Amino acid sequence: MPSNEQRRQAAKRKLARQLERRAQRAKRRRVIGISSAVGGTVLVVALIFWITTMPTETEPAAKPLEIPTELAKPATRPTPLPPKVTCEYKPTQGEPAAKGAKAPEGKDISSTGTVKVNIETNIGTLPLTLDRSLAPCAVNSMISLVNQGYYNDSVCHRISTEGLQMLQCGAPNPDGSGGPGYAFAEEVWPELTYGRGYLAMAKTSAANSTGGQFFIVYGNAALSPDYSVFGTIGEDGLKLVDDVARAGHDGSFDPNPGGGKPKKEVKFIKATVS
Repeated sequence: MPSNEQRRQAAKRKLARQLERRAQRAKRRRVIGISSAVGGTVLVVALIFWITTMPTETEPAAKPLEIPTELAKPATRPTPLPPKVTCEYKPTQGEPAAKGAKAPEGKDISSTGTVKVNIETNIGTLPLTLDRSLAPCAVNSMISLVNQGYYNDSVCHRISTEGLQMLQCGAPNPDGSGGPGYAFAEEVWPELTYGRGYLAMAKTSAANSTGGQFFIVYGNAALSPDYSVFGTIGEDGLKLVDDVARAGHDGSFDPNPGGGKPKKEVKFIKATVS
């Protein structure tokens, strides 16, 4: 029969074993809890990655811009102008001349021959051919403004890529405001259409509001015959404009008149008559 001392020692050993088993169970619970938390975190991260990277039906890929590659047939007047014409450059009310521009002489202006203008820009050179037989007053005005340095250090403030595909330039201010301080009549005819490679003068909705701004048609342009076509741009220049169009715009002119500031800046450094 065990003594009291032996019974006390046996009880101590039993208690020690119970405490050890409890400690082991607590340790296992902690390990399982940590593993579950880590596993849950990994699962959440994986789920977020899947949600943010999976393709969605509501965000289709942007459709590539379609630009015609064929140049439009050169514009011609159905009835030629007389060899000399008179151009009337009227001062604009409430709009002083930007950059100190002055209106050109308007008497006995030639309506025959072409003039080459090169515009050096930050994206390359834009080679223009101005055609006096189409719009002698517009050509006379542009030559004068080029020689005055009016277009130097200006930006093309607007490009349109849908419906009307054109790049608008010639404003003295980056937001498209300002002008040379004068305006003149549009030189158009009912059969006039517009196409890739054309240069045309910009205007407001009012008649006889042509000034210093112009636009380069690089693609489709279903316009009414209200804008003076005064020449063409060379194919090398058109390719530069195509790249600007493909870069897109900021939509700042949507919905009317449409388009926006080009995301790829076009800055005129210097324009010269050659």
